[in-house]
Amino acid sequence: MEAQTLERDFDLTEIINGVEIVSPSPFEKHQNISRNILGLILYHLRKNKTGKVYYSPLDVILKEGEQKLKPDLLFIKNENMTIIKDWIRGVPDMVCEIVSKGSYWKDTATKRDVYERYKVPEYWIVLPEFETVEVLTIEGDRYKLFSLAEGEGLIKSKIIEGLEVDIKDVFEQ
Repeated sequence: MEAQTLERDFDLTEIINGVEIVSPSPFEKHQNISRNILGLILYHLRKNKTGKVYYSPLDVILKEGEQKLKPDLLFIKNENMTIIKDWIRGVPDMVCEIVSKGSYWKDTATKRDVYERYKVPEYWIVLPEFETVEVLTIEGDRYKLFSLAEGEGLIKSKIIEGLEVDIKDVFEQ
């Protein structure tokens, strides 16, 4: 029984639109960026205590057997903590995907469509090759660009109240 639990705990598959997808583990640069964003959000949340931030791998189950995604980072507001179970079972308030060369289409189109369909309030798309971060927020049924920084400037979150991040801190090695 314990072996089954271990296998399940380390399952790296996602289910997107009912199709199982196994992605390779991320490269070091991807991990640096993820760590940087996590640290910046954690620092902000220590002062503001408005919710919790989590990092991959952690399943976000939007629909059992059909939509099980693993965003690189996600944020849940205090008032929505009931979706935290064994995994996240419901819609997080923010998800972040760090795009790798092999994940561009999956992250910027396929996953974006899923997050949009389930009305995830905020979606960060991080493009390391261009040192760019796009922050999209849901308006009605569609994502609209809320904040953008390319190479320099600040990224602002609508969902994580008061969060502003210098893009240089995101891509710092």
